[in-house]
Amino acid sequence: MDDMQHIDIVGDYSEVVMQYFDGSRRRVLVTNNETPMPDGRLIVSRTDPEGIITHVNDSFVDMSGFNRDELIGQPHYILRHPDMPAIAFKGLWQTLLEEGKKWHGYVKNLRKDGGFYWVYATVIANVRNNQVVGFTSVRRKPSRRKVEEAEALYKIL
Repeated sequence: MDDMQHIDIVGDYSEVVMQYFDGSRRRVLVTNNETPMPDGRLIVSRTDPEGIITHVNDSFVDMSGFNRDELIGQPHYILRHPDMPAIAFKGLWQTLLEEGKKWHGYVKNLRKDGGFYWVYATVIANVRNNQVVGFTSVRRKPSRRKVEEAEALYKIL
């Protein structure tokens, strides 16, 4: 996964080096530009068991700012915004893999242009013959009140 490039960024930005759970690192360029999730649209993606993107719908492409070819084959954490605490994703994996339940939560995603968008996400494990073969995530527009609550919580985690 490549570092973000200045040419893709819209507006003033700050630079952050992200370190992911698998030990990889990436330089991300972050702005304060929010792209609101449109009413009535759903973002859908699927990954393999390791979290590598295998499918994205048009809404995912539109909201992320990446093109489909830039997304397929990448780890889903390509969208991880630096404001998202690691503990939030630990809870996601615990719910999915240890408890065998679907996960719901509010997520701030990073766009290719350095901006961000908030979603209310539901993630389920795709199980075949009692084995997890991947994950499906469906995201929709969150309420502003819930976004504000998540922002406040994530600042203290």
